[in-house]
Amino acid sequence: MGFLRALLFNIWFWLWSAMLNIAFLPGLLLPRHVVMRGQRIWAQGLNFGLRVFVGLTWTVRGREHLLPAPVIIAAKHQSMWDTIIWHIEVDDPAIVMKKELLSIPVYGWYCRHTRQIPIDRSAGGAALKNMLKHARAARDANRHLVIFPEGTRKKPGAEPSYLPGVAALYRDLGIPVVPVALNSGKFWGRNAFTKNPGEIVMEYLEPIPPGLSRKVFMTRLEDAIETATRRLEEEAGH
Repeated sequence: MGFLRALLFNIWFWLWSAMLNIAFLPGLLLPRHVVMRGQRIWAQGLNFGLRVFVGLTWTVRGREHLLPAPVIIAAKHQSMWDTIIWHIEVDDPAIVMKKELLSIPVYGWYCRHTRQIPIDRSAGGAALKNMLKHARAARDANRHLVIFPEGTRKKPGAEPSYLPGVAALYRDLGIPVVPVALNSGKFWGRNAFTKNPGEIVMEYLEPIPPGLSRKVFMTRLEDAIETATRRLEEEAGH
């Protein structure tokens, strides 16, 4: 049954994605908020498919901690779901993403048009400089910046490995950081075909004000996200 549920969702995923990608192609000639609207509809449709075909729903806690833009959202990353949800949660997300994704036909065009924040991990210091340039523009446009501090998806319970990019954004932009914990990997695994029914929980945590030292900031960020994530994973069971 789990395989069949996953198969039906994957069919829905590709059909829905193809339809939305084609439907919003004219948006590439229009202001970027048009494409942003399309991305929100796409994300809502995917979550609809998860609920109908898999029996997987989601809930958000702690929204009172989500400050008005501009702010940095530093989120745990366990699943593809974590990249989808931000198109629903905030109106105009600027997501830090791998530069290689910009080379994907159609999808990459939309990412460029909506001014997401690319980072080329092979470019060393130049990558950081370029990321900060795009991040400043997003801040000045009063957008929510979304970054996954570990840079890639991690399995639930895996040893955390926070990268310096989030500290660079925190120091350079001078705006608060809102940590986010979640347990999505318990239901939609990193490289898993099957998805489990249940309820994903995502939780905004207490904001970290600007001005702290790098060491204090990183310690506070990691402690907040990892402690809350472990609690959510325990609640999810499996």
